[in-house]
Amino acid sequence: MEKRIGSISILISNRTIVPQVNLLLSEFADLILARQGLPMREHGLHFISLIIEGTTEQISALTGKLGRLADVEAKSMVAKKTIHSASVTALSV
Repeated sequence: MEKRIGSISILISNRTIVPQVNLLLSEFADLILARQGLPMREHGLHFISLIIEGTTEQISALTGKLGRLADVEAKSMVAKKTIHSASVTALSV
């Protein structure tokens, strides 16, 4: 399966929608490699930056669902280079 590395920038302009954003991010948690939030309370804005790894369909699904929420803007950017996922085996200690 071909995957891509990328980022999603999320801008929230109404804090009451944050629980719904977090619920969506939880649903897509397997795509998220890193997350950083920056509340700008004095401006009534909240930014969330995600580093993601997934198929273009998965990334588009998350970005689209976020963008359909009221008071939320979401934009994604993905690398042109694809990544071929390899099997990962857990080591027991």
